[in-house]
Amino acid sequence: MAANPSIVTGRAPVTSSPRETPVSIHAHGLTRIYDIGTVQVVGLDDIDLTVPTGHLVVLKGESGSGKSTLLSLLAGLDRLTAGELTVAGHDLNRCSEAELTEFRRNTVGVIFQAFNLLPTLSVLENVCLPALLAGRTYPAVRPRAEELLAWLGLDDRRNHQPHQLSGGEMQRTAIARALINDPAIILADEPTGNLDSGNADRVMALLADLNQQFNRTVVVATHSDLADTHATMMLRLQDGRIVS
Repeated sequence: MAANPSIVTGRAPVTSSPRETPVSIHAHGLTRIYDIGTVQVVGLDDIDLTVPTGHLVVLKGESGSGKSTLLSLLAGLDRLTAGELTVAGHDLNRCSEAELTEFRRNTVGVIFQAFNLLPTLSVLENVCLPALLAGRTYPAVRPRAEELLAWLGLDDRRNHQPHQLSGGEMQRTAIARALINDPAIILADEPTGNLDSGNADRVMALLADLNQQFNRTVVVATHSDLADTHATMMLRLQDGRIVS
């Protein structure tokens, strides 16, 4: 991996040969500017970033530094203003809206701080939902959803609704939902922000397992230090730029 003063490496990523390691994320001159009335607000300012497959990236920065903006762009939820952005081989600057929808369904899994579970659906139904929206049938996807719930220790909660779960159980349900379409990249925006310390540790350990055992590229935006020991790459954003 080329030297980059904005990147600090920790634990070695799970990869094959370094010479053969594909790139999950590549950004050059990545810029996002928001027009708010007559004022322009810079969300990201001319960022260059390369993340090889198999890394667990911890993204730090104060509120307003650009962490959520970067995750939104990586997830195909927002459009860049200028520059280049390729994620898992998809040139997001050139994708049509239909292609971005397909990308969001099949290539990235997003885990939110607020869980975003549908309150009228059971745990199992919440997990199955992204696969159903992608065109798969419930009988086809249910075994995989049950397998994920068992792995996450939620086998006995499959028929519960979100309001019957603890915060840690809701976040683990959200992780299962993010994994149902077997995405290449997992994006987590403050995934431990609403959890107590015990559940926060467990969620970070699960994300690290995804990275280490299944070679998934994981990007975690967080204020917490819990993810630091799992990181293979650490980035700090300030005023929309990578500073360390």
